[in-house]
Amino acid sequence: MAHYEFDTPVDETAIRTLRVNDTVTLKGTLYGIRDATQIHMFDRGRRTRFDLAGHAVIHTAPNVKKVEPSSAHPAGYAPICVGTTTSARMERFTRPLMREYGVRMIIGKGGMLAGSLAAFAELGGVYLAIVGGAAALETTWIERIEDVDLDDLNPESLWRFRISGFGPLLVAMDSHGASLYTELQKAAAGRRAAVLASLGVK
Repeated sequence: MAHYEFDTPVDETAIRTLRVNDTVTLKGTLYGIRDATQIHMFDRGRRTRFDLAGHAVIHTAPNVKKVEPSSAHPAGYAPICVGTTTSARMERFTRPLMREYGVRMIIGKGGMLAGSLAAFAELGGVYLAIVGGAAALETTWIERIEDVDLDDLNPESLWRFRISGFGPLLVAMDSHGASLYTELQKAAAGRRAAVLASLGVK
């Protein structure tokens, strides 16, 4: 296990150095994205003006407050609570996010499925896990909301956050075919089988 600090954007070579159980801390730019955002981008043909190449996206629909634009709040929004949502339901968007937009890192909770793992291996990406319920802590890692696109979908807009010290995040799926979730499922299945056997259950 190793710890890495990345200033986004990050290239494929750096991403492929990461292995499951490594940790990562990010600074620079982070994009917030969720179900409706991606449905509009990939099912309804809308394009974002943001350049996502080499960047991380976080599965979120943040709680924000509309404020007067200023140097502290250039987008006219102040972050109140930026939590992370369950990733698996956005499984089908991993490959197009990487292939069409060049996204390298997906941040979320609960993990993703085999299609995402294959996309990470083929295109060079990782899944970085956050423990559920850590929204208050995550929000302290966000310095400001710099910009927002597709804002008619608010709060499932495409958010551009300025971040510092965002992490540590756990590498839970890597570009080498390893998944912490698969390993945990296998281990749990083995323990279950052992318990059933000890009880004489076939």
